[in-house]
Amino acid sequence: MRDVTPDVVLPPSGPAPAAPVPPAGDPWKQRGRLALVIGNVLLAIGGVGLIVYLGIRADSAQAIALGIGLGLLPLPLVGLFYWWIDRYDPEPRRYVVSAFLWGAVGAVGIALIFNDLLADTFDLTDSATATFVAPFVEETGKGLFLLATFLRARRVLGGLLDGLFYAGVVGLGFAFVENVLYYSVSYLGGPELGVSGAQGATATFAIRGLVSPFAHPLFTSALGLALGFAVLTRSWWARVPIVILGWAGSMLMHGLWNGSISYVGPLGFILFYLALMLVFAGFLVLAVMLRQRESVVLRRSLSYLAQRGWIDPTELPWLTWFGYRSQARRHARDNGGPEAVRALRRYQRLTTDLAFSHDAVMLRRPLHRGVEHTLAVRAEMDELRPRLVLPPPLTPLPRPPLPPVHPAYVAPGVPSGPWS
Repeated sequence: MRDVTPDVVLPPSGPAPAAPVPPAGDPWKQRGRLALVIGNVLLAIGGVGLIVYLGIRADSAQAIALGIGLGLLPLPLVGLFYWWIDRYDPEPRRYVVSAFLWGAVGAVGIALIFNDLLADTFDLTDSATATFVAPFVEETGKGLFLLATFLRARRVLGGLLDGLFYAGVVGLGFAFVENVLYYSVSYLGGPELGVSGAQGATATFAIRGLVSPFAHPLFTSALGLALGFAVLTRSWWARVPIVILGWAGSMLMHGLWNGSISYVGPLGFILFYLALMLVFAGFLVLAVMLRQRESVVLRRSLSYLAQRGWIDPTELPWLTWFGYRSQARRHARDNGGPEAVRALRRYQRLTTDLAFSHDAVMLRRPLHRGVEHTLAVRAEMDELRPRLVLPPPLTPLPRPPLPPVHPAYVAPGVPSGPWS
């Protein structure tokens, strides 16, 4: 492989220049970003309208208010988990917002329309609708966002962890609004419920908000994993059955969950709940392993790029370890002001993007215009580097040590030239 001459410009140690930070361009910028923002706004407005509709339908503002309050309680805990698995390579905020809003408004709207429509058309009981219709309608509704992201923006949904993340966020949005509906109905009570008021809503919250807050994110995760795996597969013919299997897995888990409540009684529900917890534990272990792999890839790739002269090796701690990244931003704030913080924050995000894109290209994974994207990221980093205000170099470098170079980086046939 041809070597290159290092062209690193060392970061200044004094205050940042007063010039503004250049705008954060997206080398993979697609048409339709404005449409996505407008879509988010429309979904948010639709969400407000949906809540108003539910309030009118229930004829009780108090029931809806209590439902919203109880629905919000699990969000921080579940959301914290998904924030944690997304820390190394954060997804674009506009897509994260879209995922949550689609689950909360789009998928719920589809469910409200088609669950009732199919139940009335085929004259189904509530148990049959919950077991056989709802899983198909709801997992399809939630999956539409994932499928659209896969087809439209595969650079956003880039692998298994991304698939798990977006599936979880969509499921979280869906579960929030569905729970608001269930809590409100429980508050109003009815002959079939046997309890009403705050007691009824609290009992439902114990089951849906405490015992099974991850249920909808878990169901949709099967499809999310399938789409993440499909992204890494070169053959379109292989992608189709993979996605179908994931979709079927989501519907199967959802249907068994609802069926255990509707048909097999408390003992069957408990047994299936325990089985579902084993599945959830498996997904959790997989998410942790994938996140750990991202940590290794980030440090391995940036270490190699430092050897090639793309970045200064003394920058590595401020780019790879969360604690040192935060310390570097505090230093930039104290010594360079808000502009220096924005420059450094953008630089850290770009180096993360650079690390994963470079690794994917070197390992010859499917990545649309990966080399061009890597070069564009490097160019933007070069623009930002003179504006950085980094702390003094750490000597010796902190532990744990950086991973060794991946053998594929130096194997015969890897891309060569000024970018490698």
